[in-house]
Formats: sequence, C-alpha cells, structure tokens
Amino acid sequence: MSDPLSKRRLKLWIRLLGVTRTAEGQLREFLRVRHDTTLPRFDVMAALYRRREGLSMTELSRMLLVSNGNATAVVDRLEKDGLARRTPSETDRRTVLVALTPEGLAAFEGFAADHEAEVNRIFADLTEEDIELLTEILKRMGGAK
Repeated sequence: MSDPLSKRRLKLWIRLLGVTRTAEGQLREFLRVRHDTTLPRFDVMAALYRRREGLSMTELSRMLLVSNGNATAVVDRLEKDGLARRTPSETDRRTVLVALTPEGLAAFEGFAADHEAEVNRIFADLTEEDIELLTEILKRMGGAK
C-alpha cells in the first residue's frame, strides 16, 4: 500500500527547492548589482573570514563542497584583486594557506552586512513564530543545525 503522504511530501520538496532557488537567485543578482561580485566569491570570502589564520585549498574546497579547481579559480581572482593572499605553510612545505588580506576583510564585512540585510528583506514576511517553527522542522529533518 502506498504512503498517503507521499505525494504531499513530493510537493513539499518541490516547494522547498523553489523557495531556495528563488532566494539564491535574488542574492546572486543583489551581489552582482550592489557589489559587482558573485555568490561563489562571497562564499569563499565568508569561509576565509571565519578562519582568519587561513585555510588550505583542500580545507576550503571541503568546507564549500566544491572541487579544488572551482575554489582555486575564485581564489586566483581574489588574489589578483588584492583581497586574498597565499602563503606557504610553516609546517608542511607542500601546503599553501589562503587568507583574506586586510582589504579583503574590510570588503567582506561590507558584503556581509548588506547580504544579511538582503536576506532579511527576502524573508521579511516571516514572523518570529514562523521562523521558530521552520527552524524546528528543518532541525528535525537534519537539514539545519
């Protein structure tokens, strides 16, 4: 016998994807227009901001769930723009650490404040109770910590 909630769960999945894609699209456009940057670049800068001492390319790729090649391309552009720097590891000559420069830190802080304000705008119709309920549901599903 079929699960009576199966079709409803499928519709829920499609709705979750739609909300995610719409919000992500709005954030991509916002970052492009407001800061002349991309979401992947923002994500790399966010990871480097959280780990001020620097990350290896392997750590960075793992954190962002992207290939080393994708992370390298973004880091190359950040380095070219003076927002990130690569330095050899003091403990392993084969490893290069990537960190934000002071200019990169300052730029990211501006991006992050605007990003937060834009996310707030996108989800402005949600009440505190809505947020609590959605957060609890997503935690139960294992989709958010």
